[in-house]
Amino acid sequence: MRIVVTGGAGFIASNITDAYLERGHEVHIFDDLSTGQRQNLNPKATLHEIDIADGKSAKLIEQLKPDVLSHHAAQMDVRRSVADPTFDARVNILGFINLLEGCKNAGVKKVIFASSGGAVYGEQEIFPAPESHPTQPASPYGVSKRTGELYLSYYQQTFGLPYLALRYANVYGPRQSAHGEAGVVAIFLSMLLTGKTPVINGDGKQSRDYVYVGDVVAANVAALASDFIGPVNIGTGIETDVVEIYNHLRDAVGIGLQAQHGPAKAGEQRRSCIDNRRAGEVLGWRPQVALADGLKRTAAYYRENLTQ
Repeated sequence: MRIVVTGGAGFIASNITDAYLERGHEVHIFDDLSTGQRQNLNPKATLHEIDIADGKSAKLIEQLKPDVLSHHAAQMDVRRSVADPTFDARVNILGFINLLEGCKNAGVKKVIFASSGGAVYGEQEIFPAPESHPTQPASPYGVSKRTGELYLSYYQQTFGLPYLALRYANVYGPRQSAHGEAGVVAIFLSMLLTGKTPVINGDGKQSRDYVYVGDVVAANVAALASDFIGPVNIGTGIETDVVEIYNHLRDAVGIGLQAQHGPAKAGEQRRSCIDNRRAGEVLGWRPQVALADGLKRTAAYYRENLTQ
């Protein structure tokens, strides 16, 4: 099938692109390369260097008439969304509506949307959070992801456009950047391997649900064949705190450097963890890569790619 992958030069979507190509699909990448990396691009995919909020993106979808839109392009920096909510909304809301208009006019058969299992739920009342958990986003980024889901529901009800909103937990793995709004795994590995002392915010007991990028890729492959419509959590259902993550990474790289503790981040979520049972039911998906193994694979990647 023909698939448009937005943000295909980025961490998660470039890995998904590789998997789609390996299975014989035709992939077109929409990426303005503002944050994506050229070295992540698969040469077998066709790159369209374009801004998703530009009307040309919608026209291009109409011309290509893809079977599937895999939408991963986003303003993903939570702090930037707080500092500049207008920019966040331009990319994550207006840009997505632009693409959906193109999908509607092109007769696209399915949209796979990268949502956020941490950001859309906000401070959780239940652990792990099921898809039925109240959505109370605590940042403009979270609001924009939830808004994207609501627009998908509208386009499905009104125009019959099927969709899956994959609510990712904290994704880590090869190709994750250590710059900008990066995850702690990438930041810690970069610092450990360059001899710098990592800093843990607060007591380090804030916990997240860490899911390996290869497992996220498997969910996106399974989504191609699923008839389910709605949100699906993609996580492990296991909470791991920052101190434990750091200790795993220190062991993985064989460097006994002690981390320093800095002040806690104002407004940082204390706990986040999502229930993945629906993914098992509708996608036949379960995470396969244990945290310690995934961190070892990621550390090996960083050893070979210290300039990333």
